[in-house]
Amino acid sequence: MSAPPTSSNQLAAAEPARWFAEEVQPHAGDLKDYIRRVFPHLRDVEDVVQESYLRIWRQRAIEPIRSARAFLFTVAQHIALDGLRRRRRSPIAFVAAPEALSVADGAPTAADRLDDEERIALLIAALDALPARCREVVVLRKLKCRSELETATLLGISPKGVETQLGRGLERCRRYFQRRGADDLFRHGA
Repeated sequence: MSAPPTSSNQLAAAEPARWFAEEVQPHAGDLKDYIRRVFPHLRDVEDVVQESYLRIWRQRAIEPIRSARAFLFTVAQHIALDGLRRRRRSPIAFVAAPEALSVADGAPTAADRLDDEERIALLIAALDALPARCREVVVLRKLKCRSELETATLLGISPKGVETQLGRGLERCRRYFQRRGADDLFRHGA
């Protein structure tokens, strides 16, 4: 006796599993290495990987994913950063203006505890969250130290446009850091 024919529903249900096995799981080792390298203080690497798998699975159910590897690593980076932020928060009390307290304990701030790789990862994520033109202006002006006029010429926009985009980009980055509990991360001396 031969096996009954496979229904189209069974084939459709098998497709996500095949995609996951071929496009996502092969990156497990690289992903764990990346998380350990970029976030050395993170304790729960396996949890980050599993949560990343869950999120990519859910997203794939909603819409196709062009690059499973890129999406997986980006999701894992966000989950790892969230985990580090949760670890830094005190479960005891929230103080709206900690600078108003007169207690000096000498302990490092949240930003001080982040190592350079974590700072770089957070900066990259903030820049990636910017609209394309805004990101180009911020990178040219602040990271490549180009003048306003040089940036305007390179991008084919007015110097006023550069100034506007830079202001918007820096403000969006500031809000990005603030939402992640790292608003003083890139201040001088941090």
